[in-house]
Amino acid sequence: MTDDPEEGMLSWDESVFRDEHVFEIDYLPETFHHRTSQMESLKYALRPAVRGSRPLNVIARGPPGTGKTTAVQKLYTELRAETTDVRAVRVNCQVNGTRYSVFSRLFEGIFDYEPPSSGISFKRLFEQVTDRLVDDEEVLVVALDDVNYLFYENEASDTLYSLLRAHEEHAGAKIGVICISSDLDLDVIEELDGRVQSVFRPEEVYFPKYGEAEIVDILSERVDRGFHDGVISPTVLDRVAELTAESNGDLRVGIDLLRRAGLNAEMRASKEVSVEDVEEAYDKSKFVHLSRALRGLSDSEAALVAVIAEHSGEQAGEVYETFHERTDLGYTRYSEIINKLDQLGIIDATYTDVDGRGRSRELTLNYDADAVLDRLET
Repeated sequence: MTDDPEEGMLSWDESVFRDEHVFEIDYLPETFHHRTSQMESLKYALRPAVRGSRPLNVIARGPPGTGKTTAVQKLYTELRAETTDVRAVRVNCQVNGTRYSVFSRLFEGIFDYEPPSSGISFKRLFEQVTDRLVDDEEVLVVALDDVNYLFYENEASDTLYSLLRAHEEHAGAKIGVICISSDLDLDVIEELDGRVQSVFRPEEVYFPKYGEAEIVDILSERVDRGFHDGVISPTVLDRVAELTAESNGDLRVGIDLLRRAGLNAEMRASKEVSVEDVEEAYDKSKFVHLSRALRGLSDSEAALVAVIAEHSGEQAGEVYETFHERTDLGYTRYSEIINKLDQLGIIDATYTDVDGRGRSRELTLNYDADAVLDRLET
């Protein structure tokens, strides 16, 4: 005779999760709440594409975790169901931060295989993309997700110029662009070259922070789909929503928090998530934005973050000496990386007066140094 597991305790083959994928970053919810006006604005801009015309260009702006990417993905799903004459391709600019790599992803989206990794010029890559669009009489809608990264690498104007003026190089090419940006300090139009500004003229769609009641509404649907009944009580959900609201309303924090809290409950072999599970999980979930930013850095950029974490608050010149010893890179590249890390919000680079030496930049981490170093090592 076997003993039953204690009431409220999980047996070894049980889980609190009904479907853990619901809490992953690439999950697309079936219903998309509190973004009706934004979806209507995006549909208005893309409607001409369904009729075979060039769509309107769009800038989708808003803080991180406010549904911008989800809105575009939902819209793309609807477009594909509506017509086969529109190619809808999303490019992650955090990963593809150059004009060449953006067009490589477009090539892959159109031909369903990757272009050769070397030996093909940008001109040839560009021609193959536009040739196929014209031959198949297709309209291309490009979503440049996290377009701010193209600006950090000084690649935005060239990339948009090639996309928006493609019809001049190849008559009949029809391309529309959706720029998605989470950097509220970046004025996309202002930072572009005049030659791009004159043809871009986008519709602007703003995604505001979710309020606490909206966060509860959205997360409760995830809870219903992702957890078994009774795992998350209303009290626990309210606490998750409260912590999410404190994290600038970034929904990704709340979703990650639910998953980690569920794992904490499983660690205790409990069938219910407690408020303590949530509090413990928040120490990691509140760094979701930091982890995402660090993942997109090159080796030399990550090396500089590590040096700053070890020398936070010191003058830029002292930090440079250590950085140069580790990477052998010069001051120009060092200064470029400083600007990028400042724009990403990982560090604060402020000019201060130094006795007898004029002005110098003081570099400070915007996150706990140990949290940064931990995430650089994983």
